[in-house]
Amino acid sequence: MTSTVRRAAAFALVGGLSLVVPWVRRLEEPAFATLTAVLPFLLVAAVALTVGSGTRLFELFARPGDRQDGKLYGLAGFALSAAGLAILAVEFGMPVTVYVGTVFLLAVGNFGGHLVARYRQGALLTTSGFVVAGFLAAAASQLAAARLADLPASWPMVLFLAASGALLAALLREALFRRDDPLVMVSVAMLLWLFAALPLSVTPTRIVVALGVTAVLGGLSYALQTASLPGMLTGVLLSLLTIVLGDYGWFAMLVAFFGVGGLSTKYGYEVKQQRGIAEENEGARGTGNVLANSLVALVAVLAAAASPWLSTSPRLFLFAFAGSLAAALADTLSSEVGGLYDNPRLVTSFEVVEPGTDGAVTWQGELAGLAGALLIAAIGFVGFAELGVPGAAVVAAAGVAGMTVDSLLGATLEGWLLGNQGVNLLATLAAAVVGAGLAVAVGLTAL
Repeated sequence: MTSTVRRAAAFALVGGLSLVVPWVRRLEEPAFATLTAVLPFLLVAAVALTVGSGTRLFELFARPGDRQDGKLYGLAGFALSAAGLAILAVEFGMPVTVYVGTVFLLAVGNFGGHLVARYRQGALLTTSGFVVAGFLAAAASQLAAARLADLPASWPMVLFLAASGALLAALLREALFRRDDPLVMVSVAMLLWLFAALPLSVTPTRIVVALGVTAVLGGLSYALQTASLPGMLTGVLLSLLTIVLGDYGWFAMLVAFFGVGGLSTKYGYEVKQQRGIAEENEGARGTGNVLANSLVALVAVLAAAASPWLSTSPRLFLFAFAGSLAAALADTLSSEVGGLYDNPRLVTSFEVVEPGTDGAVTWQGELAGLAGALLIAAIGFVGFAELGVPGAAVVAAAGVAGMTVDSLLGATLEGWLLGNQGVNLLATLAAAVVGAGLAVAVGLTAL
């Protein structure tokens, strides 16, 4: 067993201390319960900060940075973050299943990733090892925590939380907080706490379909190189949340954007390279690009799931969701198709400019963008009988409005105040507002 695998296994054993929390939650004395919950991790942190370098214990837990500092800061940070979350679980209502599942997810997920890396090289395989091991550990530990705390457990919800947490943790580690397990642990725990609190009814069929479909689509997007590894993880996570929190119709619109938008990036790629307007990484979209185009849609589906709390019709957020995706696809097709044609004109002055100029449009690109908005509207029409023709028209109009806002922002603010991803985010937000506003104005939904 290599040193990295041994270290990961040792961290996994430390994570097992989290199982104290569901047991102490049953104690009648709150102060004693809190102390008992955090004390094991505080002791681990104290040992980590005092053990001498060169000792067998130091060599077991030391990461490369720890060897330079002569202190087990990685172990101390892991233990202190687990202790802090334990306080939230005992004192402030974080579900013990979420707490234990998150700690096990990170600890065992790391072990799985290092174990795979020992035998097979490659970022995709290592990340897959982390996700699979973390998912299985999070699911099993949630069930164990529920049993220790004498709480009911719904296995579809357990699987949903485990899958969401594993994908989010892998994404954060890959794209944002590499090697920063404490920050990843806290971030995952907070999001899963939110999901656990939502008034959800996760059915066995829905979660099985969600896990199967998103895994297949994630593999296809990576194999076809329409997304980088972080971009693929982002898309898979968004797809999982959309199926579970929304419905299959919501997911159909999302996957249409990912699929058609990704393929349009590949269309005429060599010509775009010659013109200097091709996407980087051979058109494989990363996390920033995916989130810039679909973050508004994610917020909309979360808001729809929370609509009973908000005393708002979930249909309002359906129009916001569909409008934002219609704009995202319209803008993507407008840029990717329009960039292949000569003599684009600046949207603000109609002056002929060079291809690739921010805010420049062609009539071919505008038609392609309109087709993208109509595609999302058509999927909404088929997937949601209550939308009808008026609802589909609202979605298409919102998509065109968002595409236009993107061009206007590109011509005026992009390059000195906003980046491309900021423009995309604001354009999809504008489309969501237009879609929801028009739906209310014509009486298709209520606030």
